[in-house]
Amino acid sequence: MGLDLGPESFFDLEGLDSCGEVSRLFREFFEVRYVWEVLGGRLEGFLGTLVEGCRIHSLVPEGVHLLGDRIYIGEEVVLEPGVVIQAPAWVGRGVVLRSHAYVRGCSLLMEGSLVGHATEVKGSVLLPGAQAPHFNYVGDSVLGRGVNLGAGCVLSNLKNLSSSEVILRIEGREFATGLRKFGSILGDGVKTGCNSVLHPGVLMGRGGVVYPNVSLRKGYYPPGSLVKLRQVLEVELVRGDG
Repeated sequence: MGLDLGPESFFDLEGLDSCGEVSRLFREFFEVRYVWEVLGGRLEGFLGTLVEGCRIHSLVPEGVHLLGDRIYIGEEVVLEPGVVIQAPAWVGRGVVLRSHAYVRGCSLLMEGSLVGHATEVKGSVLLPGAQAPHFNYVGDSVLGRGVNLGAGCVLSNLKNLSSSEVILRIEGREFATGLRKFGSILGDGVKTGCNSVLHPGVLMGRGGVVYPNVSLRKGYYPPGSLVKLRQVLEVELVRGDG
C-alpha cells in the first residue's frame, strides 16, 4: 500500500456545510488525487461556482471594506473595523475576522475559522476551526480543522530564486504540482510555533507540531511529526568595576 497524498489523508471532510447543494459542491471540490490540486485554478473556478454577486448575512460595521462583487458572508460572522475582503471570497458561518485582517482574492474560509489582527490570507482554504490569529501570512495553502499558527508564522508561497513550478520529492518519487505559487498543506490539528517559516511546498500530516523559529523546507512530514530547532545559548554575566 503506497503513500496516500489525497485530501482525506490530511483532513476530515465530513459535514463541511449543512446545506445540501453546497455540501455536494464541497465534496466535489475535494475530489482530487493529490491534495495540492485544490489550489490555484481549481479553487478560483470553485469560488466562481459558489459565489454569485454579493450575499451578506451578517452585520458589516463601518470601517470594513468589501472589494468586488463576488463575496459571500454567512451568518454570525464577526467583522472588526479595518478588515478588508477582496473578491472572490467565501466567509462561512461564525468566522471571525479581527482588526486589519486582509482576505485577498480566491479565499475560502469555512465555518468557525479565524483570521486575526494584521494577518493576510491569499488563495487559500481554511477548514472549520482553523486559526491564523496573529501577524500571519497564509499564501496558497490549505489549513485543516483545528490548525493553529503561532504569532508571526509565515506560510511562504513563492521561491525567490526561481519562477518555475514547485516540484516535490517524496519517498524517492517526484511530483510536479503545476503550481508556481504553492504554500503549505497542514493536516487537521497541526500547530506551528511563533515566528516559524514554512517554505513553499510543505506538506504536514495530521497532528504535526513545528517549534518556534523553525525554518521548514519543502517536503512531506508524516502525521504526528515534531519538528524542533536546537540552539546553543551562551549566557555571560558582565560585571562593572564598581
